[in-house]
Amino acid sequence: MEKLTLKIDNPQKHISQPMEVKSRYDETGKVKIASATKQFESMLTQMMLKSMNKTTGGMLGEEGYGNDMFDTVFEQEIASYMGETKSLGLAEMLYKKITGEEMKPEMRVKINNKVDPVKIKNNKTAIDSTNVHPSNESLNRIQKLDQHIDEAAKSFGVDKNIIKSIIMTESAGNQKAVSGAKAKGLMQLMDSTAVDMGIQNVFNARENILGGTKYFAKMLRQYSGDVKLALAAYNAGPQNVEKYNGVPPFEETKNYINKVLSYFNHFSESKL
Repeated sequence: MEKLTLKIDNPQKHISQPMEVKSRYDETGKVKIASATKQFESMLTQMMLKSMNKTTGGMLGEEGYGNDMFDTVFEQEIASYMGETKSLGLAEMLYKKITGEEMKPEMRVKINNKVDPVKIKNNKTAIDSTNVHPSNESLNRIQKLDQHIDEAAKSFGVDKNIIKSIIMTESAGNQKAVSGAKAKGLMQLMDSTAVDMGIQNVFNARENILGGTKYFAKMLRQYSGDVKLALAAYNAGPQNVEKYNGVPPFEETKNYINKVLSYFNHFSESKL
């Protein structure tokens, strides 16, 4: 058989020119893919930073006090920042590889760490909230947390009144609260979630609120700003929201959503 030969002037031609593919994913699917690629980019960046820190003995040197804590916070925050600023461009590359499309600027807004403030008053889910009023004692506890709540709201772009409402529903402002399922602190975080959100002390009010808000903001991004689905995922887990393709048919979850939204209405109408 005669040997075939190919003449290739540019060896990179077939690699550098991606195949034009019409995306088979809907908008929700694209958001999930974009979020996954960003998380991968952030994880890879964090691994790189961890390797660098290990080589140099940590930010504060091998004998530095508190090195583990500072290194962990540094790695997570820098990785997150690099992901937002497109330093590596890995998320965009993977997104295009999977969907066949460029990642649009509005898509990056949906998946980055800061989300637009939640305008729940204009959300149709607010109308089916139950009429629940917080006790004066719990309101006093919540008031003392204002500084941390404001910080979390600004850091993650979540309306401070929804943060207050989640805290009120989860723990009534008791930072030492522990549920039967071992959820802990003001925003009732499971140990695994606390670790994922970078929390060192789950019973520290500031850390718990920042971690809980960060997780809720993540759920908001995952469900394209749908407050009801984000609350359902916060309560019952995103796996159940996916399983039932919406709010799970659990009375506890339905009551939870209504209670949070009722508290939200209360805080929105009050001066607190």
